[in-house]
Amino acid sequence: MADVKQVAEALIGNIEQVVYGKRTVIKHTVVALLGNGHVLLEDVPGVGKTMLARALARSLGGVAKRIQFTPDLLPADVTGVTLYEQQTGLFRFRPGPVFSNVLLADEINRASPKTQSALLECMEEETVSVDGEAYAIARPFIVLATQNPVEFEGVYPLPESQLDRFMLRLHLGYPAREHERTLLQRDPTADPLEALHTVVDSATVVECQHALRAVHCEDRLYDYVLDLVEETRRDPRVRLGASPRAALALTTAARALALIEGRDWVRPDDVQEMAPPVLAHRLMLEAGTRGGGGADAIVRELLAKVPVP
Repeated sequence: MADVKQVAEALIGNIEQVVYGKRTVIKHTVVALLGNGHVLLEDVPGVGKTMLARALARSLGGVAKRIQFTPDLLPADVTGVTLYEQQTGLFRFRPGPVFSNVLLADEINRASPKTQSALLECMEEETVSVDGEAYAIARPFIVLATQNPVEFEGVYPLPESQLDRFMLRLHLGYPAREHERTLLQRDPTADPLEALHTVVDSATVVECQHALRAVHCEDRLYDYVLDLVEETRRDPRVRLGASPRAALALTTAARALALIEGRDWVRPDDVQEMAPPVLAHRLMLEAGTRGGGGADAIVRELLAKVPVP
């Protein structure tokens, strides 16, 4: 059995060579990978969202693909298409970029809802249905989708049903001054990803995913997760609270975090650390809700309010 802590440290350390000063975000991305989840990277342009996704793909010994989402992108451009081969007289399926281990969905909110829905089945079911045939996607499979939260022209906001499929929503934010200085001092003619090498193969990642089953979670912690989720549904500022899928995602993320830190049991602080990136993007707030920070601030308020076991 692979040492999950060593695997996680290898991935985090490798990615940190090109994404400076964002260890927590990188660690949470690895949490999603080990939890068999997907990540929505939401931030302003130029802070390293694409670099993070490409660095993770480079660190894994699997297949990495990228889709630039645009308004004219079709579902078949994501999933693949069945083509007729005149030479053989047969129909053959040509797989789309979703048949990969790491899929970078760049600017996902620029594609039409129909195309977004094509990705939805792949994320949830890990299968692709084309012309009545179901095709399995390789394991591990993680979607790293990016979107710009401050641009509203020519975009299609992700519906709540699709947001709920992302285990985590992460924000990189601007780098600290010393890290930005390091970025400026880097050789502008060199591709920083060339310095990265594969540190973990796909089979090892799948092994680590299976190790989550052995992580112990006490009944008190299940109740703690349920208390948090139920508070989001009762809060008057929230029109739509966290779903049962959110509760499952929070428990899985807490288990993955425990493994990354070398434990086979979950602590309350694992749940507390993962609650904001797991729950905030799933909350639909009432119109006119006041207060800074939005859903993230509400989740943090609820963490301070709900008794810790």
